[in-house]
Amino acid sequence: MMTLCLLLSACGGEGAEERNADELALAIRAEYLAMEGCTARMAVTADYGERVYGFTLDLSYLREGETTVTVVEPETAAGITARISGEDTYLEYDGVSLETGPLDESGLSPVGAVPFLLRGAREGFIAESALEAVGETECLRMTCRDPEALPGTGTELSLWFDAATHGLVRGEILSDGFRVIDCVFTDFVMTPSQA
Repeated sequence: MMTLCLLLSACGGEGAEERNADELALAIRAEYLAMEGCTARMAVTADYGERVYGFTLDLSYLREGETTVTVVEPETAAGITARISGEDTYLEYDGVSLETGPLDESGLSPVGAVPFLLRGAREGFIAESALEAVGETECLRMTCRDPEALPGTGTELSLWFDAATHGLVRGEILSDGFRVIDCVFTDFVMTPSQA
C-alpha cells in the first residue's frame, strides 16, 4: 500500500510540474503580448555551417515603433546599427544608411534573430514547455515550431525565461535540427504596457 501511495504521488508531482510549466508559459506569453518594449545586451553566435560568427549586440525593441540592434563587439564593427521597422531593415554607420532586405530565403540573419525570437515569444505555437536550470537560474524553456511539423524539421526556436522575473535568459533558432543562432541575454529589461 505504501509503495502504491509513493508511485501515485510521484506521478502527481510530475504532472503538476508540467501543468506549472504550461501555466507559466501562458503567463509569460501574456506579458510579452502586452509589453511596450524591452532593452537588453546579448551575445549572439551565428553558425553558417563552415563559418561561425560571434557578436555582442545591444537591443532596443518597441512594439509600436522601431527596433534597433547595435553592434558592441567585435570592435571592428562596433557602432553599426540595424534599424528594423515593419518589413524594412536598414544598416547605419556614421550617419550613412543602407537598405539590406533579407539575407536568405527565410529572412533569418543575426540582426533579425532577436525580433524573430520576440515574435515567437508572443505568437509562436508552443510545442513544449518545461522548467529547467540554466546555470544558477530556474528557467522556463518554451519551444515553438509549426504545429504541423515534426520535431527537428523546419524552423524551431527555444526560449529560456527566468522563472521569477520572466526576462529572457537565452534563445536559439534551429533550422532542420541544426542550431543556426544562439543568443545569451544579459541586462534584459521589459517595459510593461501602460494600459
